[in-house]
Amino acid sequence: MNMKNVLLPVFYMPPVSWFSVFLDAENDVVFEQFENFPKQTYRNRANIYGANGKLSLIIPINHNGKREMKDIEISYREDWRGLHWKSIKTAYQSSPYFEYYEDKLRKVFDLKEKYLLDFNLKGIEVIQQILKTEKAHSLNEEYIKNPEGIDFREKFSAKHPSEFEMESYYQTFSDKLGFLEDLSVLDLICNKGPESLVYIKNIKH
Repeated sequence: MNMKNVLLPVFYMPPVSWFSVFLDAENDVVFEQFENFPKQTYRNRANIYGANGKLSLIIPINHNGKREMKDIEISYREDWRGLHWKSIKTAYQSSPYFEYYEDKLRKVFDLKEKYLLDFNLKGIEVIQQILKTEKAHSLNEEYIKNPEGIDFREKFSAKHPSEFEMESYYQTFSDKLGFLEDLSVLDLICNKGPESLVYIKNIKH
């Protein structure tokens, strides 16, 4: 198999499309840690399906003048972990698989990492455990504007519809509000459970 070099940003409970790139067997994945932290992206936000539609969970950051992703510090001035967990629980407690994965997911919100990068990486690790995958990855060693291989740093927009094609699946509130595509992988695993991995691998990108 010819492996493709892929550069991926590190997201908070990433969207389903991100996992389709990350878990592609042909992709040799390197995570970006030296980019200037861009605001209003999935690096510190995750979208879930709440009772009134799309709900963004945002990790507050310390504005300490540091710009590189690896140096971005999380702010704990408010109990955002408690609020995010409560929102996730409210959104998914009636979904078919939430109870099954609840203890594993809960652990993410017990973490108190200093840096956003570390917190996100731990979250991705927990999702890999749930999906029963062990995809290897590495961190880059410097910022390269035009890297070799495929650059996904700008590919996932928290503001615009997803460029990825994905089938609709049943969501807790879809009877009321329809299918919302490419939410955080949390939405997929709570609704599809063990079938999530097959779903992810069928996404076209």
